[in-house]
Amino acid sequence: YRFAKVAMHLLQFSTSHYCRKARLALGYKQIPYQVENLTPGLHRLRLQPLTGTATLPVLIPKTGGETGAEKSAIADSSDIFQFLEQYQLDPPLLPTDPVERRQALQIEDWLDESIGTATRFVYYQFRSKEGKSLDASLVSQVIIQVVRRQYGITERSAAAAAKRLDLALDWLHDHWQSGYLVGDQLSVADLTAAALLSPLARIPAYRQQADWLFQQIAAIHQQCQEPLPPGLESLPTETPVGLK
Repeated sequence: YRFAKVAMHLLQFSTSHYCRKARLALGYKQIPYQVENLTPGLHRLRLQPLTGTATLPVLIPKTGGETGAEKSAIADSSDIFQFLEQYQLDPPLLPTDPVERRQALQIEDWLDESIGTATRFVYYQFRSKEGKSLDASLVSQVIIQVVRRQYGITERSAAAAAKRLDLALDWLHDHWQSGYLVGDQLSVADLTAAALLSPLARIPAYRQQADWLFQQIAAIHQQCQEPLPPGLESLPTETPVGLK
């Protein structure tokens, strides 16, 4: 249990950066929830009756209390953000200014559809090669190969994804390292970036070239009361970079 009284039930893969995105939003709004970790492949049996899809995360609101009746399931991290904004406005995930709101949603969509996918390709390519030593167990390696086949991750596609990531990090370096992506407070854009880029913390090359990025990611996790991602557990977070 993340908080004392459970109001939400989150179905997730424990290692998914898109599921991390949903947890950051719940934590930022301080909405009580519990997680149910599913097994890749077998997760379809759990999700099919709920959403008709095989996509995680899935949020199931409860009508009240720890044993409250479950309401309709909400699939997709962006839809979960929209639901949480209606469920509890404060603190807001979206800027009140219409132009800034549109910018935040555009950045979220770019991160979701392009950069989050690129991160997945680069991360699982790394884990299947030089990063295999992070967890060489049979179960871990089988899951990595399942993910690679599911998303068509090859050496060539991972290299193309790495180029996309390099361009994204250049842009983020100019727009994010000294403040918020949009406006003057955390928004859906910051939470999405912090979640979807978090797997890069386990890849030495990115840790060496973009320390500012992981300082930002750690600071946002701290503000959202979410444990730091793997690879950042020992990173100091007492002085968030650019996040006042």
